[in-house]
Amino acid sequence: MPNQLQGRRIAFLAADGVEKVELEQPRAAVTDAGGRVELLSLKPGEIDARNHDLEPAGTFAVDRVVGDASVDEFDALVVPGGTVNGDKLRLDEAAVAFVGDFVRSGKPVAAICHGPWALLEAGVVKDRTLTSYPSLRTDLRNAGATVVDQEVCIDGNLITSRSPDDLPAFCQAITDQFAATPAHT
Repeated sequence: MPNQLQGRRIAFLAADGVEKVELEQPRAAVTDAGGRVELLSLKPGEIDARNHDLEPAGTFAVDRVVGDASVDEFDALVVPGGTVNGDKLRLDEAAVAFVGDFVRSGKPVAAICHGPWALLEAGVVKDRTLTSYPSLRTDLRNAGATVVDQEVCIDGNLITSRSPDDLPAFCQAITDQFAATPAHT
């Protein structure tokens, strides 16, 4: 539906090494549904995207540094994947704090592929059910999560998916879940 996210502001959190399609397609789904997107990152300027983790895939302009953003400004958060992106995010204190605060706020948080590394580092996966790229599953289990192998997993305010192959289901799930959450005032 073209206006189901009208009035909603959605944060996307990504760094260099983000998997291009995992940022591009969810962002398009949110904007096509009427949502307003802001790309947050670890540094100002642009971030480098990748295809399949290895091939350069252009850049994305950063709207703001995550350390200057507040959870109160947004209705939902999306954390795309990419191995390098996920690793950079989980090593950044401001990014980890933002993700943890977002999950604890009760607002929807969506993560795909290696994006759940940020959730793990923020200490918010214990006793939650998630899915992720296969190489993260042991880490998630060791942090107390129940891990399932399905294209989309929704557990309360957490929405997770495994890989770019799951993007159609992930995009549908995020727009539906974001629309079901009242817009901030």
